[in-house]
Amino acid sequence: MPELLITHFDLTGHRTDGDTLHLHFEEKLNTPREFSSSLIIAYGFHKEITIQDFPVRGKKVFLHIKRRRWLNKQSKQVVQRDWNLVAQGTRMTAEFAAFLKALGQY
Repeated sequence: MPELLITHFDLTGHRTDGDTLHLHFEEKLNTPREFSSSLIIAYGFHKEITIQDFPVRGKKVFLHIKRRRWLNKQSKQVVQRDWNLVAQGTRMTAEFAAFLKALGQY
């Protein structure tokens, strides 16, 4: 698994549909460091995103990720961490996209 997921997300479930493995993650309830100077509280989740990752034992792998929203109690603004989970222009992890791009050069 990408280190970002292991560090900042909890695995909340998994299922297998034929040749496809689905892994479900939710962002941990740790207050983001970038907002440590503000009073923020957890404020639900964004819509779940689904991205493709490296195959595992011949199975396609899809990561279902729910990111947290936070409410700044002073400004009443909803804030979030800036995650770079998805490679630009794809629906797969940046690491998997880089791997496939490298394969295409041969």
